[in-house]
Amino acid sequence: MNAITKRAVPGLVLAVCLMGGFSNVSGLEKFVTIGTGGVSGVYYPAGGAICRLVNQQRKSHGIRCAAESTGGSVDNLKRIRNDDLTFGVVQSDWQFHSYHGSSKFTDIGADRRLRAVFSLHAEPFTVVARADSTIKRFDDLNGKRVNIGNPGSGQRATMEVVMGAHGWRRSNFRLVREFPSAVQSEALCANEIDAMVFVAGHPSGTIKQATTACDAVIIEVSGPSVDKLVTGHDYYRYAMIPGGMYRGAPEDIKTFGVGATLVSSTAVPDNVVYEIVKSVFENFDVFKSMHPALSFLKQEEMVKDGLSAPLHPGAVRYYKEVGLQ
Repeated sequence: MNAITKRAVPGLVLAVCLMGGFSNVSGLEKFVTIGTGGVSGVYYPAGGAICRLVNQQRKSHGIRCAAESTGGSVDNLKRIRNDDLTFGVVQSDWQFHSYHGSSKFTDIGADRRLRAVFSLHAEPFTVVARADSTIKRFDDLNGKRVNIGNPGSGQRATMEVVMGAHGWRRSNFRLVREFPSAVQSEALCANEIDAMVFVAGHPSGTIKQATTACDAVIIEVSGPSVDKLVTGHDYYRYAMIPGGMYRGAPEDIKTFGVGATLVSSTAVPDNVVYEIVKSVFENFDVFKSMHPALSFLKQEEMVKDGLSAPLHPGAVRYYKEVGLQ
């Protein structure tokens, strides 16, 4: 499937699928997709919020937007590379690796067509464990039953980075599961696993489910290995999960994290990206109200934080018009 499709409205027989620039053919509607993540995470409602604002203005710009549930950050970046998605919500670290051809993208090389659009919410690396598991800190995961996330997800990729920083392999765990985010809370409460890892904006429906459906605790992630990750990579930062947000977690919990970002490709025309950004930034208060994780966003931070690929020219055009650049 091409990432941008021109759909014929009633009365036209043919649909034309194009990449690159658009021809202004009367009666054709531009269709774009935003790759997100699992439906229980924050990426899916964030992508849906963007599309909702875009679709409200469809009569003025002719763009129809749809959010698609996907495998997550790594999956989205690969599909953008292959022109199977127009946009994707991805972690800032995997945006970096895709653009530079490092880490999980070493074999397929750098994606120099990748372009940043804007950043979204902060995403702390979060570990949730059963209260009866004796897990008190990250090192206690050694020898336990752990869900490391589904292949293609940012949480899985980041967990593998943290494991590498600790010198761990999968064999360090008694049992490794690869549940997607939508089912891992249920698995935790069913005593199929001792702990799960998640990279997500807060509050998270998945984590709220785990901490309310059964006795679960959120574990601090800190120490020399984490310090080395944060000081050695610009896309990581120290983070805090606020106390009182979840049952059983009255105090702030220290960890580290990344940022969620919206990315696209040079294959997507400037005017399309311009209209997507304009739809969000000109309805900013509405956008922030669409999910609690979006409520702390600031426009001046969204145009620079966590953006390790060059900004798309369509985004730059809007930011310059309104004085954000």
